[in-house]
Amino acid sequence: MLAYILDPPRDGFNLTLKLNLSKLPPDEGSTSSFSKYKHALLVKIASVREVVLGAPLRVILKLLASRTVASNIDPLVALVHRPKESFFPYSSEKVTVVFPMRFKDSIDIVLATSFLQEFVDAKCTAGLNNAPYCMWSPTPPLELKGAPDEALSVNAGFVAFVVLPRHVEGKKLDRTVWSLSTFHAYVSYHVEEKLKSVECLQPASRCCKEYVSFSITF
Repeated sequence: MLAYILDPPRDGFNLTLKLNLSKLPPDEGSTSSFSKYKHALLVKIASVREVVLGAPLRVILKLLASRTVASNIDPLVALVHRPKESFFPYSSEKVTVVFPMRFKDSIDIVLATSFLQEFVDAKCTAGLNNAPYCMWSPTPPLELKGAPDEALSVNAGFVAFVVLPRHVEGKKLDRTVWSLSTFHAYVSYHVEEKLKSVECLQPASRCCKEYVSFSITF
């Protein structure tokens, strides 16, 4: 068996998955089809966390796809991925998914705010008209009325996606659940990349300043 669940899980975790890498299928001439199969297998294993955590969101969006209103589900639901990393689907005739954005470092806050504003602007381009409508705001949207105060404590604003039934029809459901469940990770990745770019440019900036200073003095 390639993977199995440890019972009980390790301390501090809800689920522990153990992999036996020796059970991975051996390379067979490194053919492209076999490499794709192996890659797909590893992606499935790496996706377990997001699949499990995305299950409640899937239920909500599946109801949206069927245009069904469930009386046993509150309109505002809190889905927590990590401490201080949560999002809130708000259900009505559409589902508005709100992400309170928080970052520890002051530089990360600046980079994240800039990236999120650029991200929202990009969503308004003509080629993305069919994507869920996206908004960024420094203040809580109306959908979060009634949410706990700690959920509204942010330093990089709020991002909201408006999901309509057409966004979750058929195979679109899996893609939408995955994209929303991994949105925090997506933003964090781009913030890290922006930070690396800034750090790479700093030596060049210092060299330019030294060169200008030398030219003026001379």
